[in-house]
Amino acid sequence: MRLLLPLLCAMTLPSCLEAIHGIYTFGHTELFQKKNNCKPIPANLLLCHDIEYTEMRLPNLLGHETMNEVLQQAGSWIPLVQKQCHPDTRKFLCSLFAPVCLDDLDEPIQPCRSLCESVKNGCSPVMAAFGFPWPDMLDCERFPPDNDLCIPPAGIDSVVPVTKEVPRVCDACKDKAENDNEIVDNLCKNDFALKIKVKEISYINGDTKIIPESKSKTIYKLNGVTERDLRKTVLWLKDGLQCVCDEMNDINASYLVMGQKQDGNLVITSLKRWQRGQREFKRISRSIRKLQC
Repeated sequence: MRLLLPLLCAMTLPSCLEAIHGIYTFGHTELFQKKNNCKPIPANLLLCHDIEYTEMRLPNLLGHETMNEVLQQAGSWIPLVQKQCHPDTRKFLCSLFAPVCLDDLDEPIQPCRSLCESVKNGCSPVMAAFGFPWPDMLDCERFPPDNDLCIPPAGIDSVVPVTKEVPRVCDACKDKAENDNEIVDNLCKNDFALKIKVKEISYINGDTKIIPESKSKTIYKLNGVTERDLRKTVLWLKDGLQCVCDEMNDINASYLVMGQKQDGNLVITSLKRWQRGQREFKRISRSIRKLQC
């Protein structure tokens, strides 16, 4: 299943919807009759680290029973938070991925229906723009009304503007004006240059994992990259969860990716959206044909 593109990079969320697939049925308190363990929220749970509380329940409200499951699935939602579609997006997601754990309360505290609705109203148009509807399992009717014990949206007076901090652009995705010589020089510095379409994007240990469509790869250059490497091509954008890549925000577009082979992985150092007929890409094609390193 495809991911919220670097939303999504920008928002391709393939594993987000996977995370929702195992969600518990809200309101079925019998699922929580066995006392849950309180676990410290780990520093590498980037989505929910440094929030108002320090301990979370396992299993969580999405049915994840181990911290590894939580870490793997939660990272896929970070691009949505980076899109700054609503100031309570992180609060809502963390109430599901890392629900607050209190020693004297056996049942989990769910997000209020109004919190879900306000985040949905702000973020569902962003998700829809990338071809992802609001998941059925997050139907806001499943959550308790505000007069129950639940996590409410922030009051108007306490809303912190979400635009104060501008996310860092990934180095590989920065727009660089290059002349023909610089393009050739960049090609020569890298081990591979491929024109691809994206099949799937996911996030593992803070890095962005990109799987291209197998029939879409056009090979411009290979150096130290074998046919075996390309048979099941997996490309990596290092520290992709710590930066944004708006250049890569269309799952249907083609991309020119260049990079190097590092420790057996194909690591992207440059990524450009391939726009047919654009003068820059005519120059790139010309430079590639004349390539002499």
